[in-house]
Amino acid sequence: MSRFKRGAHVDSRAGFRQEKEDCPVPYGLLKAARKSGQLNLSGRGLTEVPQSVWRLNTDTPQEAQQNLSFGAADRWWEQTDLTKLLLSSNKLQSLSEDVKLLPCLLVLDVGFCVLKYSDYLVVSYSSLLKDLSDNHLMDIPESLANLKNLVKLNLFCNKLKSLPPAISEMKNLRMLDCSRNQLESIPPVLAQMESLEQLYLRHNKLHFLPKLPCCKTLKELHCGNNQIEILEADHLKHLSALSLLELRDNKVKSLPEEITLLQGLERLDLTNNDIGSLPCGLGTLPKLKSLSLEGNPLRGIRRDVLTVKQPDGGSKEEPKTAMTLPSQAKINVHAIKTLKTLDYSEKQEASIPDEVFDAVDDSPVANVNFSKNQLMAVPSRILELKDTLADINLGFNKLTSIPVDFSMLKQLVHIDLRNNLLTSLPMELEGLTKLRSVILSFNRFKSFPEVLYRISYLETILISNNQVGGIDPVQMKTLNNLSTLDLSNNDIMQVPPELGNCTSLRALMLDGNPFRNPRAAILSKGTDAVLEYLRSRIPT
Repeated sequence: MSRFKRGAHVDSRAGFRQEKEDCPVPYGLLKAARKSGQLNLSGRGLTEVPQSVWRLNTDTPQEAQQNLSFGAADRWWEQTDLTKLLLSSNKLQSLSEDVKLLPCLLVLDVGFCVLKYSDYLVVSYSSLLKDLSDNHLMDIPESLANLKNLVKLNLFCNKLKSLPPAISEMKNLRMLDCSRNQLESIPPVLAQMESLEQLYLRHNKLHFLPKLPCCKTLKELHCGNNQIEILEADHLKHLSALSLLELRDNKVKSLPEEITLLQGLERLDLTNNDIGSLPCGLGTLPKLKSLSLEGNPLRGIRRDVLTVKQPDGGSKEEPKTAMTLPSQAKINVHAIKTLKTLDYSEKQEASIPDEVFDAVDDSPVANVNFSKNQLMAVPSRILELKDTLADINLGFNKLTSIPVDFSMLKQLVHIDLRNNLLTSLPMELEGLTKLRSVILSFNRFKSFPEVLYRISYLETILISNNQVGGIDPVQMKTLNNLSTLDLSNNDIMQVPPELGNCTSLRALMLDGNPFRNPRAAILSKGTDAVLEYLRSRIPT
């Protein structure tokens, strides 16, 4: 006998009623999730995830008990596997093992902030400006290992004291962030994660580096703000592919000679430790470009660390590593030649001396940092770097305008102009076709710079804390690559509903403006919810 009853009574409110009296999830949401593959349950005060959510793709839906219909809207059997589940701003303390019932899940957010990356599991907490209700996970279920498609796993800022051994079964995982937890040790099985490239363990209670013999592709290891006192050879010898080792704010007393095993190391951060001397072998690392040693009781830097040995036994008295020690020179010529960086920041000077530009000579410069000075105008000699300059930081100055010939810097990818006195940008800047991000926060813009609508490949625009009164959503939609737009703390009285059509946005910040809609409750649910709300208000 067919389970579909002809003539069965259909409740017109069925699509919106709750599945159970004690279930805080409206059935209409579950029904929609079967079609879209996405379910947003943020901010519902959940202390646990209802079984109806975990079993969304396994249980027969209620509409199967109703009249059989072949209308496109009623084809319940054509449901989509759930790939995105948002549980942020709830009161969860643990995740059920039933997460394994959602094997196609690519995005799981159990924090406050929604980070939207495909194949990205987010189990995080961020307080932002208000201490909203959050999740404090104390354990992670073993069934997490069933999410084998994940390449990034973020367990940032919870209360984890250990990691489940099953985590090692995530063979595709490339990034693991366990920062700001209560980890005292790392399980040995973590070493089996052969695809791991980035490991973040900052702000925990670790006493040793983890042993990672099989992590042959690990490129970055971040272990700052722990209680590490000793670096042992066993913890270093397997990290031959490591390019960045961050150990700042620990209790390291010395570096072993085995540091020379890290032949691929480019950046070593030892800021704020208890190091009194350095091994001479440190000076032989072939790729080391940056060595941070501030905040250590160094009794003196050995000369052989700063000397490049020549094959004939002689030596060339030239710093091999850009060491962030108190600089004795006004200009870091070595940074220019090896890091392609011209840095003359935090001098509080009204102009950039000619000797700074003279020091460049014929070296290609990709990065310029003139921030935290008293500049009232962009230095004209910056144009001498137009063929190679990609990143310029002029923040925290007193600039009132940007010159038209700034548009000659055709290679620019990133511009930082925060904390100046700017009110406009020249239209000629639309010639910066490689520009991807621009920071204009804390200036005096009263309107959104028209030229930004013309730079089609922009990905990031930060223009918070100005006096911007509105934006043009039609022109904004033409920026197909724009993923981050920060308009917070401006004078926007009305958010145009058409902004909801800017579907490329992954992060939209609007808080701190005097508009009445969307309300704070909508803003707190994240960018997707805001865009959906705005689209629902577009006149038809």
